[in-house]
Amino acid sequence: MPTPTTRTVIVCISASLQEPDWFTASEIVADKLGTAGVPTQRYRVRHRRIVGLVTRWMTGRLVNATRRFGVVRTATGGRLSRLDLSGLALAAAAHAHARWLAWDFHIRRTTPQAKPWEHYLALQRKDPKKLTLTDAKRQFEEQPRVVAMIGLSDHRTAPHQFDPDELAAYQAGQHAYTAMSWQQAIAGHVLITAEGQVLKPASDSMADRLRYLQQASQYVHAMKADQYLVALNVD
Repeated sequence: MPTPTTRTVIVCISASLQEPDWFTASEIVADKLGTAGVPTQRYRVRHRRIVGLVTRWMTGRLVNATRRFGVVRTATGGRLSRLDLSGLALAAAAHAHARWLAWDFHIRRTTPQAKPWEHYLALQRKDPKKLTLTDAKRQFEEQPRVVAMIGLSDHRTAPHQFDPDELAAYQAGQHAYTAMSWQQAIAGHVLITAEGQVLKPASDSMADRLRYLQQASQYVHAMKADQYLVALNVD
């Protein structure tokens, strides 16, 4: 349940004479995680005020860049200096803020407090014979608050998607939920450092996820401008 079916892995790559591509990142993911990765258009491309008049048309030092009306807009990754991480974080925070306010109005005020998935998972792991994983999932989803979150997110055209996986974050409050969202936009679900270290949450608990996000986002912000970030989705 709380571990998403599709996870985003952020691969950090040191600067080199040869510009890396998403195949380079995919090889690193296969080596470190034993799974295949596919590129995802995660990053906004940064255009500075003056030099942006030129670089907005250029895809150099970007990975898998896409254009809109000829202008380079997004990319799977690229040199840190070419990626708009601040814009990515601000957009994620704004969307999370609006989503939490909608959750607060439509769900929190109309349903009782619910136990997060981690609670049921701990019970299941404590005595797997007494409580199967299927039964644990059923008990979690039968809670009125979780039912409401699933119901209001049932259609893809719904204005907001309320993921039950994020129940603990929603219930922790607006600031915690917003912080978790913008940091996840930067750090994904797993981060592989340029030194080859794999950073990921120690467990599915919200506390461990927040610790990971803080550590990973701090690592990204400490990277040099000539290093690369590449985002891949893995199942």
